[in-house]
Amino acid sequence: MCTVCGCAETGDQGHAHHHEHAHSHEHEHDHSHAHPHDHEHTHPHHHGHSHSHGHVHAHAHAHAHSHDHDHDHDHDHDHAHSHSHYHDHAHSHSHAQVHGPAGRAGAEPSLDCGAGPAGVEVAGVSQRRLVEIETNILARNDAIAEGNRQRLEADGVLALNLVSSPGSGKTTLLVDTIRRLGAEGVAVIEGDQQTANDARRIRETGVPALQVNTGKGCHLDASMVERALPQVSPPGLGLLFIENVGNLVCPAGFDLGEDAKVVILSVTEGEDKPLKYPHMFAAASLMLLSKVDLAPHVDFDMDACEAYARRINPELEILRLSATSGEGMDAWLEWIDARREALRQRALARARQHLAMLEQR
Repeated sequence: MCTVCGCAETGDQGHAHHHEHAHSHEHEHDHSHAHPHDHEHTHPHHHGHSHSHGHVHAHAHAHAHSHDHDHDHDHDHDHAHSHSHYHDHAHSHSHAQVHGPAGRAGAEPSLDCGAGPAGVEVAGVSQRRLVEIETNILARNDAIAEGNRQRLEADGVLALNLVSSPGSGKTTLLVDTIRRLGAEGVAVIEGDQQTANDARRIRETGVPALQVNTGKGCHLDASMVERALPQVSPPGLGLLFIENVGNLVCPAGFDLGEDAKVVILSVTEGEDKPLKYPHMFAAASLMLLSKVDLAPHVDFDMDACEAYARRINPELEILRLSATSGEGMDAWLEWIDARREALRQRALARARQHLAMLEQR
């Protein structure tokens, strides 16, 4: 699986155990074999443990040879076990297990996932391996994203990656933005797990919109955008909106080749969202505090929310707006124009640099 979010391929990461138990203790087992080997092996054998408290769990190991061990244990208690086995043929096994809400003895109920260096825990997979998998996934994605960025900038296209939790009003904001800007030279890549509802709403404004359904995936990635670009690039394309899957976690880690991430947070959500989901707000260039017309009717402290966001990202620009009332929409359009002008100036600077290099030859 993808160690960033768990929604990609399983690859060769191995297997996982899941036990929901309260706490653990250890059992020692001795076997007289003369085959030294360590934790990573090539052929499986199986340890089965049956307990009188009414459940069975098994641990699978891979060894350089194939043999089976069955250990029966009778216990008069109702809790679970993590087992370490020592064999006098000089190998030891430790079993990493993902526990449920009471994963540690005496701990308050919680899912203590993401505590390791990789930001996630998968039973049976070491943290070192998880970091390696995550690094490989993101490196491949970043390479494709850089290609997307170079292509978009070379064509003079400003690409904005709109990210938010579900229900923040992304699509409503996008529809009103397009109506104010005009449809000419604008296109949309629409990301959702299922349905084409949002793409249909976007197309009603007159702009081309391509629906990308991610299935079980919880974010768009650079390869999806790469494949979508040729299908959604009208003549004279100058502005591309990428409406990402509603999720404040995984899209933060995946560069799509955009000029900027724009995070949308509505006043119908908690003002502490920037503290709960810091990676997204750290990655964004702009926060749009949306649905401000509803502020008098909800318990939401806009000043506190903005302070939390700037605590995470001091450089974050923030605009308050409402697509329903129109408040703040002019400032949003001005921000888009400023980004387009900055993109144009970068293109001119590169052209001048290229011309100067040619003249030196």
